[in-house]
Amino acid sequence: MKTVVKLLALALVLGACTAKKEPVDYVNPYIGNVSHLLVPTFPTVQLPNSMLRVYPERADYTSEYVNGLPVIVTNHRERSAFKLSVTSRGKLAPVIPVTYDNEHITPYGFSVDLEDGAIHADYAVNHQSAVYRLNFREGEPAVLLSSGNGSVALSGNLLTGWQTVSGQTRVYVAMEFQETPSEAGALAHGQITERKSDEGRSACIGLRFKEKEIHLRYGVSFISTEQALKNLRRETDTYDVGIVAAAGRKIWNEKLGRIAVKGGTEEQKTVFYTSYYRTFERPICMSEDGLYWSAFDGKVHEDGGVPFYNDDWIWDTYRAAHPLRVVMDRPVEEAVLASFLRMADQNGTGWAPTFPEVDGDTRRMNSNHTIATFADAIVKGLDLDVQKARDASYGALQHKTLAPWCGNPAGAIDRFFWANGYMPALAEGETETDPNVHPFEKRQPVAVTLGTSYDCWCMARIAEAAGDAVLVSLATKAASFYKNLYNPATGFFHPKDARGNFIEPFDYSFPGGMGAREYYGENNGWVYRWDVQHDIEGLVSLMGGPEAFVRKLDETFATPLGRSKYEFFAKLPDHTGNVGQFSMANEPSLHVPYLYNYAGAAWKTQKRIRQLLDTWFRADLMGVPGDEDGGGMTSFVVWSSVGLYPVTPGKAEYAIGSPLFTEASLHLSNGKTFTVKADGASRDNKYIQGARLNGKEWNRAFLSHEDLMAGGVLELTMGNEPNKAWGK
Repeated sequence: MKTVVKLLALALVLGACTAKKEPVDYVNPYIGNVSHLLVPTFPTVQLPNSMLRVYPERADYTSEYVNGLPVIVTNHRERSAFKLSVTSRGKLAPVIPVTYDNEHITPYGFSVDLEDGAIHADYAVNHQSAVYRLNFREGEPAVLLSSGNGSVALSGNLLTGWQTVSGQTRVYVAMEFQETPSEAGALAHGQITERKSDEGRSACIGLRFKEKEIHLRYGVSFISTEQALKNLRRETDTYDVGIVAAAGRKIWNEKLGRIAVKGGTEEQKTVFYTSYYRTFERPICMSEDGLYWSAFDGKVHEDGGVPFYNDDWIWDTYRAAHPLRVVMDRPVEEAVLASFLRMADQNGTGWAPTFPEVDGDTRRMNSNHTIATFADAIVKGLDLDVQKARDASYGALQHKTLAPWCGNPAGAIDRFFWANGYMPALAEGETETDPNVHPFEKRQPVAVTLGTSYDCWCMARIAEAAGDAVLVSLATKAASFYKNLYNPATGFFHPKDARGNFIEPFDYSFPGGMGAREYYGENNGWVYRWDVQHDIEGLVSLMGGPEAFVRKLDETFATPLGRSKYEFFAKLPDHTGNVGQFSMANEPSLHVPYLYNYAGAAWKTQKRIRQLLDTWFRADLMGVPGDEDGGGMTSFVVWSSVGLYPVTPGKAEYAIGSPLFTEASLHLSNGKTFTVKADGASRDNKYIQGARLNGKEWNRAFLSHEDLMAGGVLELTMGNEPNKAWGK
C-alpha cells in the first residue's frame, strides 16, 4: 500500500497534473529533440545553472536504444560520464543498450520503462546529487556502474569512482544503495568477480539484488570522491524520489515564475517557458562547499564566497543570454563575470576566455566576445573589477591570435590586421602560410574583422570606465575597421586579399569553404552583411541612408537560396531556419530583424519578429531551427516574446518588437517589476498602434536600461495593420 501511495504522489509531481498550470508545467524538454541538420536540443534534467545535468544516453529522440541511465553530463551537448546500466536478463556488460518507452521528462526528473517494460526507473535531481528508484518487474535485478576511463570501487553499499573526461579533468561519483546487494564485485568477461575495484577504459562494478525495487542516490564532484560523498550528504538525506522531485519542482517554479505572462496561446506559453528553462542550462556553478576545481590551472581553489561558474560558449551567449541574466539574475551574472576574470588569472596568459568549458578554454569560434559581456555589465551598473576586465580584454585582443579556434600568441596575420584594419583573405586555391590558422576552420576573415571591430568598440567602453583615455582612442579607431571590407558597389562586406583587392569572382550566398569558413563563418555574406552591432547608424550611412538600408534588409528576407536545399545545406548546414537568405538557426542573425527600428521602419521589425517566432519556434520535436547552444538561441525567444531585445550588448538600451502576450511582467533582480502590456495582442494584431511608458506617450522604438530597471509599465496598443509612423 505504501508503494502505491508513493507512486501516486510521484505521478502528481512528475506529471504535474494540476487544475492550474504553473510555469514549470509549460516546459516541454522534448522541443527540438530532432535536429533539422546538426545537433539536437537535448531534454536536460537539471536545476538552474547547477553542476549536475543529465539527459538520456542516446543520439536523439528517434534512437531505438538508450545506453542505460545517465549519471552526469560534464560539458554541454556531450555524453554522460560514467554509465549506469540496468538489466533483468542475466547477461552483464559495462554498457548495456536497452529499449525505452513511456518516457516522461521534466526539468527536475524523469520516468521511463526500459528493456521492453521489464524495468521502470524514476529519477529526480538536486544541484550536485540525485536519486533513482528502479522497479524490476521481471527477471533478476542487476545494476552496473562503469567508468569509460578511470576507476570504480565498492565498499559495502557504497560505490565510488572517477573518470577522466578530458586532459587533466576528472569527475567523481559517490553512489550508495539502500538495499544490500546479494552479489557484487568487478566485472570480468561478463561475470561478477570477488574483486571490489576495477580500473581502465571499461572499469565496471556489477551488483545483483534479491529485491525487486532498488533505491540509490549519488553525489558528483570535480574535486574528489570524498567531496562527491560530502555533496550527497549535504543535499540529499533521502532515497525518496518524490521528495527530491518536489523540491526541484519548487525551485524551477520560483525561477521561471520571475517572468509571468498572460494571454497568448497554450503553445506560445509552452515555447516561452521551455525557452526560458533552456537559458539556465549554462553556465554551471562548480563551487562545492566553497571550493572549486579549475581546469585553467589544474588546481582546487577557495571561492571566497563568490561561486565559480564554467561551461559557457560566449560567442553564442553574449548576444541575449548574458543580457537576460543582467536584468533577471544580476548576482549570478556578476559571479559569472568574476569567474571569467579568475580564468584569465589562472590560464597563464591573463587573456579573457572565449569558450570556457569544464576541461578548460577550447577557444572555439571567432572573436573575443567575453569583452562584450564585460562592457555590457559596466554600462548597466553591475559590480565588476573594471581594471582586471580592462587587462584581460586587452590581452585577448592584442596578444592572442585572432585566428579562429586558436589560443596561440598573435602572429603574422594579427600584425597585418592591426596595421591594415582587416584580416586578409586568401584567393581560392592559395596556400595557407600562417601556422595559427586551423586547417578546417580557416581564417574567416570577414567574420573576424567585423567581430573584432565590435570587440574594440566594447574595449573602448571598458577603457573609458577604467580611465584609460589612450586606449579609448585606439579602440574607438579600431571599432571602425569593419568599413574597410565594405564593398560600395555591391553593398556587402567583401573579403580582401593582402594587397587590398576584393576577392573576385565572389558569390555572397554560397562563398568558399565548408560553412563559408574561408571568408565568413557558418553563415553566408547575407547574414554577415548586418554584423555591425555597435555602429548601426554607421552601417545605415554606408548603405546609402534609411530607405536603402530597409530595402537591403527586405532583400535579405526575400532573396531565395539560389540553388537546391540539398546543395545549399551541404555547404552551409548551420544556415537553416531560412526566410530567404536570413537564417534563424544561427546566432549572428538574432539581432537582424530588429534593425528596421534603426531606420524608421519599426513596423517591419514587428512583422518579422512574429513571422520568425511563429515559423521556427514551435512546441514539437523539430521546434528549434538549429543548434540551440545552451541558451544562445532560446534567450532570443524569451526577449522577443515579451517585446524587447538587447541588439547591442555594451549599450544600455533595448529595441521594442512585438510581444506575444497581452501582459508580461519581469520581476527584476533589484526587486522591481517591469510590465509590458500589449492590449489586443494576437496572431493578427502584431503591429503597435501607439505606446505609453508609465502613463506618458512613448513614440520611440527603444527603451533604456534605466527605464527598464526602474520598474513600471510599457503599454502598447496593438492592431492588425501597421502604424508606419510609430517609432519613426
